[in-house]
Amino acid sequence: MRLRCRYRLYPDAVQREALARAFGCARVVFNDGLRARQAAREAGLPYVSDGELSKRVVTEAKQTPERSWLGEVSAVVLQQALADLNAAYRAFFASITGRRTGPKVAAPRFRSKKDRRQAIRFTRNARFSVTAGGRLRLPKIGEVPVRWSRTLPSEPSSVTVIQDAAGRYFASFVVETGDEPLPESAAEVGIDLGLTHFAVTSDGRKIDNPRFLRRAAKKLRKAQKALSRKVNGSANRNKAVAKVAKAHARVADARRDFAHKLSASIIRDNQAVYVENLSVKGLARTRLARSVHDAGWSAFTAMLEYKAARYRRTFARIDRWFPSSKLCSACGAIAETMPLSIRSWTCPCGVAHDRDVNAAINILAAGRADRLNACGGTVRPAA
Repeated sequence: MRLRCRYRLYPDAVQREALARAFGCARVVFNDGLRARQAAREAGLPYVSDGELSKRVVTEAKQTPERSWLGEVSAVVLQQALADLNAAYRAFFASITGRRTGPKVAAPRFRSKKDRRQAIRFTRNARFSVTAGGRLRLPKIGEVPVRWSRTLPSEPSSVTVIQDAAGRYFASFVVETGDEPLPESAAEVGIDLGLTHFAVTSDGRKIDNPRFLRRAAKKLRKAQKALSRKVNGSANRNKAVAKVAKAHARVADARRDFAHKLSASIIRDNQAVYVENLSVKGLARTRLARSVHDAGWSAFTAMLEYKAARYRRTFARIDRWFPSSKLCSACGAIAETMPLSIRSWTCPCGVAHDRDVNAAINILAAGRADRLNACGGTVRPAA
């Protein structure tokens, strides 16, 4: 299984300057390659191959006075920038021909130096390494201090150095790791995701919605107002932009930390986990868009999925059209309507239901039925 492990970097002033130079060179090579292919298309020429493009915008460009400074950074950084361009073109072609499922992918666009998020990638050919003192040695950059929050599970195949919008530096390692099975557990759980409560489990547990963006709204509003008063291009505006980015980064970090801890505890305690396949994109077009994005359901379910695969747990998504809220978990009757304002209801069979707990119980039952059916078992209830 392939994983990414991210750690915080603390480069000094000289190393930050070298990283900025590498970010700029990678961006220029990407844009030169995109410009060459666009020019060939407009001139009616054949598509420029990957090898020919590398020869033009890297090998030959280094010999010209206009691009001689490309030799100041590692050649692997430049080749990986072209690899990103080639991957973007392949995804675009696969999308327009129908070979790629999911949303349509647009053609590659030019990278801007005004984008505060920059990244470069080093592969094993670049001979990056971790020193005995725990520093990350990068070619033509130096030994960068790393805050190791945990040990790497295996030898990394590549490392991506990222500068985020808040000005922080990170090293993202790609590592191969095997399964780490947890002890068998008899517990299974169905999870109903919502806004009033972030998650409600089939055993009746209700997890409050942290609402990280709502809690930080006052500080964000103040920072955005200060930014709007600054003059374009001024140093004070750059400082205000960084302040807004840092405020958003704190919200994103808190949301990610919450999702990681909750998903880890659920996977650790349950052998099988079932969730509803929500249409987040559709829900984000309603008046609840801000709350839907603030909840971060997609990231949470993605964490459940990959952690279940890593620790040999069962994870499944239930069809989004399954009437989990309207279905009585006791007798199987389906209510005609169930507005969101109704949080509890009583079935004609006499059983009183909490809307969210009942939905979680139905999700668990549907997940078990699909799992037994896939294994050839009986899914119909006994008479």
